[in-house]
This record gives sequence, C-alpha cells and structure tokens, in this order.
Amino acid sequence: MHNDLKDRTKKFALDVLVFCSRLPQKPEFRTVTGQLMRCGTSEGSNYRAACRSKSKADFINKLSIVEEEADESEFWFELLERLGVDSASELARLKREAGELVAIMVQSKKTARAREEIRPYTPADSTFATRNSQFR
Repeated sequence: MHNDLKDRTKKFALDVLVFCSRLPQKPEFRTVTGQLMRCGTSEGSNYRAACRSKSKADFINKLSIVEEEADESEFWFELLERLGVDSASELARLKREAGELVAIMVQSKKTARAREEIRPYTPADSTFATRNSQFR
C-alpha cells in the first residue's frame, strides 16, 4: 500500500508540474501556478517522509500535512476553474485526484489512530497474572 501511494503522489506531483507549465503567463495564473506547484509537489515528499516516520504520532502528523497540501491543491484547482482554464478535462482529473488523496489521508489517519488504540491481548495483561507475578 505504501509503495502504491508513494507512486501515486509522485505521479500527481509530476502531473501538476506538467499541467502548470502549460498555463498562461498572465499575473493571475502565475500566482496560482506557483502555489499549486508548491503544494502539488509537497504531497509526494511529505507522504514519503510519513513512510519513514519514527512513531505512530509522527506518522499521523505527516499524513495530516499531506492531507492539508492535497486540500490546498484542490483549492487552487477550483480557482483555475473559475479563471476558465482551456484544459478543463485535465483540470477536472487533477482536482478529482487531489480530492481522492485528501480522502485517502483522512482514512489512513483514522486507521492509524484505531490501531494505536487497539493493543493485542497478552496473558500478562490479565488481572490474575499481574497480581500473581511473584509466582513466576
């Protein structure tokens, strides 16, 4: 799963860069392009960092950053829609992908938190074993 998302977020970053390179060079597009290039490429690098996190809390925190960056990407795509970009189908595809990445990160954080709360039972956890540990 991790490698699939690493590849997916890397592909998204590359697709965003190519898409942005084709946008008009008017001032309003330059502003959006710069912002979109930053957050659209940040998702991949931050997801990669999440995969190398040092703790469950660090992992969840880094997933939150990926979620925020994907949501920001979606915002900039919405602005481009309003500005009337010529390549509407590619814009719609990238906006949809950003939304899917947000949803994946939200669900991944929920799963990670749930796993954090569930601790496997071991015989040493029983009240009897704890009270009677001197007999071991």
